[in-house]
Amino acid sequence: MPYTWLFFDADDTLFDYGKAEGYALSAALAQTGLPASGDVLPAYQEINQSVWKEFEQGTISAVDLRLVRFARLFERLDLVANAETFSQRYLAALSQAGFLIDGVEPLLTRLAKNYHLGLVTNGLPEVQRPRLLSSGIANFFEFTAISEEIGTAKPDPRFFQAALTLAGHPEPAGVLVIGDSLSSDIRGGCLAGLDTLWYNPARKPADPRWPATYEVQTLAEISNLLAP
Repeated sequence: MPYTWLFFDADDTLFDYGKAEGYALSAALAQTGLPASGDVLPAYQEINQSVWKEFEQGTISAVDLRLVRFARLFERLDLVANAETFSQRYLAALSQAGFLIDGVEPLLTRLAKNYHLGLVTNGLPEVQRPRLLSSGIANFFEFTAISEEIGTAKPDPRFFQAALTLAGHPEPAGVLVIGDSLSSDIRGGCLAGLDTLWYNPARKPADPRWPATYEVQTLAEISNLLAP
């Protein structure tokens, strides 16, 4: 392969975000004394995905994101709680939930022999950095680019320009962006003029506006493609 650098997304590409999300939400509910009924997690996941889309589009700040998603959740489910306190409890639990997708460690071990690896994420710094350390994969990455620290988020091309700077200004043709999100990873890579690999285990429909250079459904396919 013609690449020297692989820019990996974090959540739902390396980290099992659904598992971490459920763990953190249960912990925050218990600490707050709220019922953990079966409709809380699906409602939160729907609201959270919507709020993160707003963040990608630049219509909400990272600061507001932390609170708005829980305020909307409490309003929908008619729960009484302080969104700021709940958010702090949720993020504290999430920061320790470094659950990896099965096969990530062997994949990174194999790829690190032939490529430089960087982590590119729109996640929150107080979550991503502790989570990365607790997961045991931090040493695979030569840099970690987090949107809030950079000042702009995927899919903005400026995010990827900042990532290229952190990588030491490699030739763009030698960089491959790997992620699960069409709207942030693949779209952002395309806008920045970088090749992209769409990790699509759910087999979601493609968007012809943002064609990925490669598409795979499993981590094994990534390994076979990049380190045959």
